[in-house]
Amino acid sequence: MEENSYPQKLLAETLGTAVLVFIGVGSVPAAAIIGGDAPFTMAQLGMISLAFATAVIAMVYAIGHVSGCHINPAITVALAATRNLPWRLVPGYIAAQVVGAVLGSLAIVGVLGTEAVDAGLGIAAYGEGVGAGQAFFAEAVGTFILALVVFGAIDRRAVGGFAGLAIGLAVFAIIIPVAPVTGSSINPARTLGPMLTGELFGGTVHWTQLPVYLVAELVGAVVAGVVYSALKARPAAAPSQATAPVVSEGVPS
Repeated sequence: MEENSYPQKLLAETLGTAVLVFIGVGSVPAAAIIGGDAPFTMAQLGMISLAFATAVIAMVYAIGHVSGCHINPAITVALAATRNLPWRLVPGYIAAQVVGAVLGSLAIVGVLGTEAVDAGLGIAAYGEGVGAGQAFFAEAVGTFILALVVFGAIDRRAVGGFAGLAIGLAVFAIIIPVAPVTGSSINPARTLGPMLTGELFGGTVHWTQLPVYLVAELVGAVVAGVVYSALKARPAAAPSQATAPVVSEGVPS
């Protein structure tokens, strides 16, 4: 199969991340707008999780064969750290993902209007009473699980054709327990894009929380890559009888 050009890969990453943010992050203000003043419910959280999951699944099958469909800087860095991606490609991939996240956030405002900004624009922020340590742990664990599934799903020994479904379902599952703590960003581009757009439109942005999100997500993904590499490594084969040294059991001649 022909290799796509680097610009094509960057365009795919931009579009993929934009779609992820528009559908996934956009579902957060959409749920708030529809719900009005009613208390936020598990049903709404489930629909938000489903929106993220379906966006991921769709993009994996739409652009996975073009760029690998990382659509997440943490995944890109983890792939490079485990020698599954050349480091020279990383800056372009991350730039494309961040641009895509901003475009996706702008699309949310374009579709839902400034009411989306008033509803929070899906900007990642700590939950009530959550400190930096708890937030770091939550994002690190969530991103670790996501990256571990990604590494396993793309392994050439894995069952073919199910990577998108596995990764999307992992996203769905991770959001349920992590969202009440941090909004379950588990993606540096998804964290930064809505923040930049929210700032542009006068929304509430907790910039002091950004380093916690970025570091936790990168650490979680890289650790997952290292762990999966250890799982994937095969022990050295024992010498066969044909090549094993022959030990004489008789007396020396």
